[in-house]
Amino acid sequence: MSGHSKWATIKRKKGAADQKRGQAFSKIVRMITIAAKNGPDPDTNFRLRLAIDKAKEVNMPALNIDRAIKGASKEGANLEEIVYEAYGPFGVAVLIQSVIDNKNRAASQIKSTLSDHGGSLGGSGSVSWMFEQKGLITIETKDMNQTKKEEFELNAIDLGVEDIKQEDSLLEIYTAPHDIHKIAKALKDKGYIIESESLEMKPKNIVKIDDSDKASKILKLMDELEDLEDTDQVYSNFDIPADIIEKAA
Repeated sequence: MSGHSKWATIKRKKGAADQKRGQAFSKIVRMITIAAKNGPDPDTNFRLRLAIDKAKEVNMPALNIDRAIKGASKEGANLEEIVYEAYGPFGVAVLIQSVIDNKNRAASQIKSTLSDHGGSLGGSGSVSWMFEQKGLITIETKDMNQTKKEEFELNAIDLGVEDIKQEDSLLEIYTAPHDIHKIAKALKDKGYIIESESLEMKPKNIVKIDDSDKASKILKLMDELEDLEDTDQVYSNFDIPADIIEKAA
């Protein structure tokens, strides 16, 4: 099992905890607002649809969602997307996708967090080449027997998916970024229940971490980077065995 994918699964399951921190709403509002700058219709703006889906996952009221979309021409004018490239402890690469209205504040907070955990900020292009953008669809399989799983995989392959991986009770289906909506819709039409859809930065190469203390330090850094006000998503290329990551997380 991929340690990075396992951590990503934990992140998805942390949604309720993130909501309690009081940051989920403000972050998702920013995601919706900046996505809506490319058009207010989620049927033609896939990034906006993903942001709205995420808002619904944390029970954001429809009024808040509508207000965030309408704010694209006002509040959105002050928002900017930026990707920070960094080195974490023990040789892992880190990408921090941020939605910011103050570059100095965002960079300062990220630098400080990285420094506190043995990491450092890199220059443009320093680690981004280690990742590639993919669409990621997850399907819950705990109620599927082996025959049903094999049938699903054949259906998914026929639809043009690039890769399928089993992570705990979830099947992770990787697609080309522009194919995710088409494939997710086709799977829904076949009766499959989609657990989540997202655009991810998938690592091309991984760094194996087999020590529980090192794993704990890496995951602590990931959590603190995600908790920063301007952070949208954090990606890394570590690979930690399932038993170690369960203890460290």
